[in-house]
Amino acid sequence: MDHAFGISAGTAILLLLAIGLALSFEFVNGFHDTANAVATVIYTKALRPWQAVIWSGGWNLIGVLISSGAVAFGILALLPVELVLNVGSGAGFAMVFSLLVSAIIWNLGTWYFGLPASSSHTLIGAIMGVGLANSVLSPGHVFGEGVNWGKVSDTGKALLFSPIIGFAVSAVLLVASKAVLKKHPELFKPPEGDAPPTPWIRGLLILTCTGVSFSHGSNDGQKGMGLIMLILIGILPGVFAVNPSLGGAALQAFTASSQSAQSVIERHVPIGERGANALLASTSAGSVVTGKTTNDVALSAYLKASGKADARTWSALAAVNLALVHTVASVKSLGDLPQSQRKELRSDAYLVGSSLAKLQSQHLITATEATTLSSYRKLLTQVTNFIPLWVKISVAICLGLGTMIGWKRIVVTVGERIGKAHLTYGQGASAELVAWGTIQAADTFGLPVSTTHVLSSGVAGTMAANGSGVQGSTIRSIVLAWLLTLPVCVFLGSLLFAGGLLLLARMGIH
Repeated sequence: MDHAFGISAGTAILLLLAIGLALSFEFVNGFHDTANAVATVIYTKALRPWQAVIWSGGWNLIGVLISSGAVAFGILALLPVELVLNVGSGAGFAMVFSLLVSAIIWNLGTWYFGLPASSSHTLIGAIMGVGLANSVLSPGHVFGEGVNWGKVSDTGKALLFSPIIGFAVSAVLLVASKAVLKKHPELFKPPEGDAPPTPWIRGLLILTCTGVSFSHGSNDGQKGMGLIMLILIGILPGVFAVNPSLGGAALQAFTASSQSAQSVIERHVPIGERGANALLASTSAGSVVTGKTTNDVALSAYLKASGKADARTWSALAAVNLALVHTVASVKSLGDLPQSQRKELRSDAYLVGSSLAKLQSQHLITATEATTLSSYRKLLTQVTNFIPLWVKISVAICLGLGTMIGWKRIVVTVGERIGKAHLTYGQGASAELVAWGTIQAADTFGLPVSTTHVLSSGVAGTMAANGSGVQGSTIRSIVLAWLLTLPVCVFLGSLLFAGGLLLLARMGIH
């Protein structure tokens, strides 16, 4: 029996289950990561706990709603190409479920013991596990080919350096504040009893809490949005594969840019291959797809870690992009495209954009060509990287609710167990200002960072700078959790992916 969207009852159940798991991940993320944002205002008595979690939850919600989506689709770039292009298959379902279940398991475990671990690390470890398992289980693959190591390296650097930045810059900021604000010694004292701080200090701490909460929503909230979009695109490509609202002047600009990019690409197609592309250029848009499967295979092979550019790569890229040019030029709005063509267009855009990015990173094009192709790649994201408002609202609500419900364990660790002395107002403000700035910068560049890592290390940095000392046992536990997160989640992701493939195959889903 098929539903209104043309999917079977079994697929509809898997779709709802997958979206439910993605929202559960964000709920856990709320009380696991966002709790860091409220720790300082609670322990400096700037806000009562119930006020802090409601305030923080609200600003997380706002951060999610106005987020750009760059981090969401940056996370998806870590996944194996063949799984991203075939999410509606059994392997695609196994990938989504293994990612989410392994991330939720580790987040719940570390939260239970009050350890501020990173949801970003957790998810990326699970993605690596899926990629490695896929390279082992797929015929003809070399071990490790299923992981986008370049993107993993960029993300890993962001996750590695962000806590170092948090520790060092927070320490420097506290020392500088003491030197500049000598007339305000009350800023560098711990709270006395249950009395709130003076109004200006209270305002400062609420401002920093607001900034961290907003930044967390705009960065961490995107991870759940990206996974939900991956699910929707794979199962309902006719509805969610491309941005249906793209039209008018924006689509005209895209068409012009795609044609300029096509000219650049064709310059690199060897003479012996140009005849086939000229033939494609002279055909109608409908027949351009002839032979497309082999071109897709060629580009997918190039996008693997071991893939190298050759004559076939450029020829395939020219052919796939030409098909894309014809498809887009044939309509006034992407909403006018038949649903059957939308998945094809998304696949083309994904392969072309990813291939161009790799060619540029390998310096296989000139500086002038790079300018043209970089502009085109940005416009390609407008075709594929869109997030419906209802997805943002759903994620925002789950993130906010999670913040309001399960905050206490992590807050106690950050507020009481990192330093040997009570957190002062200045320490709380310094740590949160640095966390706010670091997360906002990462959001701008589309990089996922850990709110937990930045803020926890920031608090430790201020304790060290203040001469308060840190509690060695707590720091060791936190560092151990950080070190174990990636390997444990790689193992969980690979194990659950392999088990999921077997289970879905027995259910007849391939």
